[in-house]
Amino acid sequence: MIRSTVPKQRINHLIKVPEVRVIGPEGEQLGILKTSEALRQARDGGYDLVEVAPNSEPPVCRIMDYGKFKYEQSKKEHRMRLHQKSTQVKEIKFRPRTDKHDMETKVRQIKDFLEEGNKTKVTVMFRGREMANQELGYTAIEKVLEELKGVATIESPPRMEGRNLYMVVAPKT
Repeated sequence: MIRSTVPKQRINHLIKVPEVRVIGPEGEQLGILKTSEALRQARDGGYDLVEVAPNSEPPVCRIMDYGKFKYEQSKKEHRMRLHQKSTQVKEIKFRPRTDKHDMETKVRQIKDFLEEGNKTKVTVMFRGREMANQELGYTAIEKVLEELKGVATIESPPRMEGRNLYMVVAPKT
């Protein structure tokens, strides 16, 4: 469910103050009127009375088509969301003894992720007795870095966390 970030505004009969400053449908100042009079003017024109500045003295209300206003606000929010750039962190996993051809395939996949603008977490997983030969994992990471030279920058250098050795690379800008 998409929630609107437009603050809840009081409209028509929900406005409880006795007097309001009124702005007309074309943006013209109509002055300070009793709320009932302002509401009557809005209804006569086929519009709604919408409180736009509740904290001022007296509160400012505008005569407008509230449904159209909400529609335009949602369209504006949608356009804003479309222009946001989102990056994801993709992950590629290796083993310390990953073969040369498999390594090339995975490096190609990392390059594809980087071209799409995504950061990539490169993980070398150790199992059992492989933990005794951690230098093999560091060697595998060094080979990956050598292949990615010129395409990626290291965002997080290689480090051990439990039985995994990992680093994060980002696209070069």
